[in-house]
Amino acid sequence: MKGNINMKQTLKYTLIGALTLSLNAACTSSYDEINTNHHEATDAMLETDNLKVGAFFSQMEERVVLFDDGTGKSLSSDYQVAQGLSNDLFSGYIGPTGTWRNGNHNGSYYFVDGWYNQMFTRGFSEVMPAWQKIKTATTELKLPQVAALSDIIKVEAMHRVADTYGPIPYTSFGNGKIGGAYDKLEDVYKKFFDELDNAIDVLTPYAEAGATLLQDYDFIYDGNVANWVKFANTLRLRLAMRIVYANPTLAQQEAEKSTSNSVGVIENASDRAALSHTKLNYFHPYYDIAYNFNAGEARMSASMDSYMNGYNDPRLSAYFVKAKADGKYHGVRLGVMNMSATKYAGDNISNLNVDKSTTPIVWMTAAESYFLRAEGALRGWNMGGTAQSFYEKGIRMSFSENGVSGSDNYIANSTSKPADYTDNTGDDNDITASSSITIAWDSSADFETNLERIITQKWIAMYPDGPEGWSEFRRTGYPKLFPVVTNNSNGTIDTNIQVRRCPFPTSEYNTNKAGVQTGISALGGLDNGGTKLWWDKK
Repeated sequence: MKGNINMKQTLKYTLIGALTLSLNAACTSSYDEINTNHHEATDAMLETDNLKVGAFFSQMEERVVLFDDGTGKSLSSDYQVAQGLSNDLFSGYIGPTGTWRNGNHNGSYYFVDGWYNQMFTRGFSEVMPAWQKIKTATTELKLPQVAALSDIIKVEAMHRVADTYGPIPYTSFGNGKIGGAYDKLEDVYKKFFDELDNAIDVLTPYAEAGATLLQDYDFIYDGNVANWVKFANTLRLRLAMRIVYANPTLAQQEAEKSTSNSVGVIENASDRAALSHTKLNYFHPYYDIAYNFNAGEARMSASMDSYMNGYNDPRLSAYFVKAKADGKYHGVRLGVMNMSATKYAGDNISNLNVDKSTTPIVWMTAAESYFLRAEGALRGWNMGGTAQSFYEKGIRMSFSENGVSGSDNYIANSTSKPADYTDNTGDDNDITASSSITIAWDSSADFETNLERIITQKWIAMYPDGPEGWSEFRRTGYPKLFPVVTNNSNGTIDTNIQVRRCPFPTSEYNTNKAGVQTGISALGGLDNGGTKLWWDKK
């Protein structure tokens, strides 16, 4: 045993020393100056201290979810048009309260191009070029471990893009520009798994040795390789579950790889993937969107109102602020036309609970990891535990991550159900509850009932991660979300089935016409919000 420890210690310091030399003493006195502008890392800037890996690594992390860096550039609006006005709405988390276009916009299924294209364009103009720079540099410097870290971030960023649009020009990317033929989504996912498999294999010895890599440039895990491997395993499990209805054999294979890996998956709040407020100056875009943009342009959704009020969920106060009019929690439905700012962004609908200094941007909660394993166990996969145990641990972890108590009583609650929705604005958009699912685990229930139970609690725990919440709704049909009040899609989107994807950006039609046509062909010939993605098979 003693010899094994010494071997690990030797490996640890050999790896760290080699990386430090290769990066030419990356922690230099000019680090702060070089990184003053976190939104652009040019070759000219980097050549000063040969920081060809670190700064691009930081750029990748900062582009997975767009945020406001506190410089006054209104970058919250970039987040809003990248995912706030699409993924976050369609996930059932957020309701729009802006009076834009008299309600004739994404919220009523009339797609506004400028409100959904940045998830695509930012991924291909900022994440992928930075990854390409790292790939070139790490090949020259012979640093496969750093390349592996960048591959993990690449998959985390680009699966959000693929899950929003479907086919994307991914596998042949190499020149840092948007263009080229689109890959079928099935092929993109196979590439995701190849990249994650390789990254985990490369990094596992480093994690076991306790190695730290790129600490000065890592705003997620402070260079802790073990945490990166845990995240990569859990990300692989997330994507495996995504394809369970499209390719169940591959899904189980990739999921069981993750739970059998020696480093393991995310299990504690300290393992979750979140941007550090200590190392990075930023605040969550919803601070601006909910409090500063036109007196507030996002509020609690009607679906969150129904589920969380029905369950008397203690996390309500962590997620939302009580409406001033009556001191209760109220949401708003999608598809409301001709909104009154006074009614909807005023005192009648609950605002979002966002603290400028502390609310983090979270890529993956620890609770999600438990719910993923709960579903895997429910399906009979080897997850290392039972569906019930993982389900209950997921709820407890969510309560812990949100700093609220009462998880044991909540888990034991077998009677509370989602509540009917009452429109607190007085506009009569009331609707009966869409589900009657209860909280407490029921071993006698059938598969589908317990699946709805798992996904409903997972959905609550992942708030406000719109891309993931929307993807899970599309994949499973859960939680059961309220339909839009008004559907202005001209028949392209079924009101009850709801939005299945975002159309390709107009910029792609203008600059990559031949390429985008291959994407449309891969979708079956239609580029609209009602077209199902490859994994959307249920």
